[in-house]
Order: sequence, then C-alpha cells, then structure tokens
Amino acid sequence: MQLIAADILEEARLLSPLLSSSGVIIGFLLWSLGGRTHRFWLAMSVTLMAGLLGLILGKDYGMQPLVAGLLLAVSAGALALSLVRILLFAAGGLAALGLMHTLAPRWDEPIAVFLVGGLIGVFLYRFWIVTFSSLIGTLVLIYSALALLDRLHMVDSVAWTRQNGPLLNWGCAALIVLGMLVQFLWERRRQRKAEPKADPEPEPTVVTPPPPPPSAQPTLKGLWALGEKWLHRRAG
Repeated sequence: MQLIAADILEEARLLSPLLSSSGVIIGFLLWSLGGRTHRFWLAMSVTLMAGLLGLILGKDYGMQPLVAGLLLAVSAGALALSLVRILLFAAGGLAALGLMHTLAPRWDEPIAVFLVGGLIGVFLYRFWIVTFSSLIGTLVLIYSALALLDRLHMVDSVAWTRQNGPLLNWGCAALIVLGMLVQFLWERRRQRKAEPKADPEPEPTVVTPPPPPPSAQPTLKGLWALGEKWLHRRAG
C-alpha cells in the first residue's frame, strides 16, 4: 500500500504554486494543531462537502442547486460536531468487525463486536481526532510539497515517488507519529498554562520594638537642693 500515490501526485502537480503553497500551510496546521482546532476543521469540511452534494443532487429532487446546496451546507454545519461522534462510532464498529474477521473469522458475534468497537471509538475520541488530523496533515503536506517542487522544476515528483515508495511510506509513518507527539505536547502545555497558579505564601513581617524613652535627669532632693537655692540667693 502506497500512502503517496503517483497517480494522485500526477494530477496534483498541475496545480498552481499558490495552491500548492496553501496546501503546505494547511497541511502543517493540521499536522501540528489539528487536535486543538478540530472543531473548526470538522465544521468546515462537513459544510463544504454537504454544500457540494446539494449542488450536485439538487436537480434530481426538483430544487434549485444553489438553494439545495446552501440549505444542506447550513444544516450539516450546525450538526457537524454531533454527526462526527456518530461517524466515529460507526467507523470504530466497522474497524472492529474487520479486525475480528481477520483475527478470529470463526467467532460469529458481529453485533457485539460492532457495538464494542463503536464504544471504544467514542471513548477514545480525543486520541482518534489527533491521529486522524496528523494523518491528513501529513498527506496534504507531502503531496503539496512534492507538487510545489515539481512545479518549480526542482524534481520530477512522479518518477521519484515511483522509485522511492517504501521510503515515502516510512517517512509518512514517522511524520504521523511525530505529529501526534507534537499535538499532545502542545495540549499538555496549554493545560499547564490554564491551571490557576497558587498564591505565594506571605513573608513573615518582623516587628521591631520601639526605642526606649530617654532617661530623665535625676532631680536633686533634700539638703543638697536647699543648699543650691541658698547659694543662688546669695549670688543674686
């Protein structure tokens, strides 16, 4: 199985450099931040696909294609986040059926396997979103980069892809795993920043005692005081 197909790349290299560059940027954003911004990408993808489907099938149901596309796009966009869990449940159930048919073909419990696989798919919602966004981002990034290089006459992307198929498969797998790690690290860092920081403990204040009052001069009492008064009178 080739993750980078030469037939698709032969059509992709006909795109303009502007579209190929846009694909590189979109692929990198999906690869690095797809799990964090998956609501936006899901809503946009479901809305676009529903709109195109309405434009194509509008005439078959007696509606104006533009009206059918607009109504179907708005309806699908409003239900996108709910629909994706249903699709994830169905995808998890079908994957479990395929895996069980391969590993244990004699175990005839398709309903139980489908329900268990669907529940696992829903419970691991975050993991599958990160994995899927990393996969799609990697494919879009590599296809767009090879198409851009081919458009700039730097490499014959179709011939190079046919000669290095296993290398591209291993490179895609490595990029997918790396993208998952990057997204998990970004999410962990965001959660740490969002946690409220504990207030630092107040430093103990040292109260310094007030200085002692100045000592009063002792007053002369008794005979000594009387003698001083008599001397002052004689001198006056």
